[in-house]
Amino acid sequence: MIDVRTLTKTYAGKRVVDDVSFHIPPGGVVSLIGPNGAGKSTLLSMMSRLLTMDSGQVLIDGLDISRTDSPTLARRLAVLRQENHFVSRLTVRDLVSFGRYPHSRGRLGADDLAKVQEALEFLDLADLSDRFLDQLSGGQRQRAYVAMVLCQDTDYLFLDEPLNNLDMRHAVAMMRLIRRIADEFRRTVVLVIHDINFASAYSDRILAMKDGRLVHDGPPDHIMTPGVLEDIFDIPVHVEQVRGQAVGVYYR
Repeated sequence: MIDVRTLTKTYAGKRVVDDVSFHIPPGGVVSLIGPNGAGKSTLLSMMSRLLTMDSGQVLIDGLDISRTDSPTLARRLAVLRQENHFVSRLTVRDLVSFGRYPHSRGRLGADDLAKVQEALEFLDLADLSDRFLDQLSGGQRQRAYVAMVLCQDTDYLFLDEPLNNLDMRHAVAMMRLIRRIADEFRRTVVLVIHDINFASAYSDRILAMKDGRLVHDGPPDHIMTPGVLEDIFDIPVHVEQVRGQAVGVYYR
């Protein structure tokens, strides 16, 4: 259970996150959407404790993240940053093994090795496990980072733009994997995403931000309407529907 209470962040006198509050129950996929500069990544960074908040509070299963020690928090929450600076001579298996550090402190036991192998197989990386990261395609490398956070074996995964630099085929594959992580591992996944069609197809809930504020919150059917989307993005849209459900958004 995640409780976000009146989070704010100000840069140069401008509130980039402005008094944002919401509650996320366990399980499922929650997408943060909104135009560039809406405050999505800043909000997720504060929720991840990667960025200090000016005011407010984030509770994860009742633990105040500002007061919880790092080892304890790392066993509850795994984070995939938007930008990852990798060491080219690191193998896929080595990278994924980093996810076990909160549990093993660098001394991998049998249970840790089993978790690493499980993550490699789930992300279809077993055959690439001995490859160096600079020998992978962009899609394969992104899967390796997701395998690392999955291997951390936390109840909560925060993913900041996991579709970054992925083409359509790899983006679809990634969203399917994220959906399976939530369903098969019973994880709570919160992600920042720009493609609202992907958000609609794979999310249980969508939080929409604009100008630092949370302006809409609900299931995809609530968000994927012309009135709501035009309010979020300030442009005319057409929502294609089949049997009353949104299947695509087109900008006019």
